[in-house]
Amino acid sequence: MFSQCNNIKWLVAIGILFPMAIFSCKQEETSCDCAGEANSAYDPGIPSHFPEMDWGEGNEPTAQRFELGRKLFYDPVLSLDSSISCASCHKPELAFTDGERFSKGVHGNMGERNTPTLVNIGYHKEFFWDGGSHTLEMMIQGPTESENEMNMLIPDIIERLKQDPEYVELASAAYDREMDPFVFTRALGNFMRHILSGNTRYDDYINGNASALNEQELVGLELFNSDKLACTKCHGGFDFTDYSYRNIGLYKEYPDTGRARITGDPQDAGKFKVPTLRNIALTAPYMHDGSMKTLEEVLRHYEVGGKPGARNKDDEIHPFRLSDEETDALIAFLETLTDSSLLNNTDLNAPQ
Repeated sequence: MFSQCNNIKWLVAIGILFPMAIFSCKQEETSCDCAGEANSAYDPGIPSHFPEMDWGEGNEPTAQRFELGRKLFYDPVLSLDSSISCASCHKPELAFTDGERFSKGVHGNMGERNTPTLVNIGYHKEFFWDGGSHTLEMMIQGPTESENEMNMLIPDIIERLKQDPEYVELASAAYDREMDPFVFTRALGNFMRHILSGNTRYDDYINGNASALNEQELVGLELFNSDKLACTKCHGGFDFTDYSYRNIGLYKEYPDTGRARITGDPQDAGKFKVPTLRNIALTAPYMHDGSMKTLEEVLRHYEVGGKPGARNKDDEIHPFRLSDEETDALIAFLETLTDSSLLNNTDLNAPQ
């Protein structure tokens, strides 16, 4: 990992310690043979009922930035032994998760937490299960430099990329500068902000199609919104999360203290970021440690109110009772949050 001195140099390089104006990109049109058109703004396809997204100064969506970010996302050259890419753990067909309890990194090293989805990641204000990063661009440092993941320092990645003429050309076309940490992190961040999910049968229903959900699914929706279950206290809003940190009573004592690692506050022990429920049927196993395999198992955990005597358990976690029919209805509703348009969006797949 970085020494403190090297870490400061890297932070300066990506524009964290200096004003963004220092690294502002020229907004003049540039040619790009790979895309065949000027580097100009375009519509990234944000769902009409979603809020506006903050793309960051100098990183507004363009075709060239998207293409550079997509190429980086799928390129195993970012890892020490060129064996894994971002997409190794964030697979499009699994809503950008990998279906594993813990992901494998270089040399078969195992991660310590379950891989979260990247869907709608551009709306998050903090990143990782514990909120240890405050920008999407800074988040990229985590997996690339982790010994259990890519195990590659960003300056070393940049040196590799600068040896590739295609990356040199793409960097110039997308940001009007050579490949450097700014270009690397902004391009990856730009691509990930395009991983959008808001076109489900549920969205169709709330946008006016009364027949989009069947009777069982409507019962599940009513249960989801009910005071009895209080699901929306944590999983409300367009993205089905309030992005808060909660201790759900998964354990009496947590081996992984979660948010407390960042804040140092013992009251934060066992708190983890509330995940989105969008595409939840595709993103098993569940919880920060992937300890639950099915949605039924998750519901049973909440139904009993978590582990008795769990320290710091959130006040919103309380027992309730569901019949088998209600459980089936609630799961049926959660399955309506699967976005087939996301799964069929070939633009998000590896470049050909």
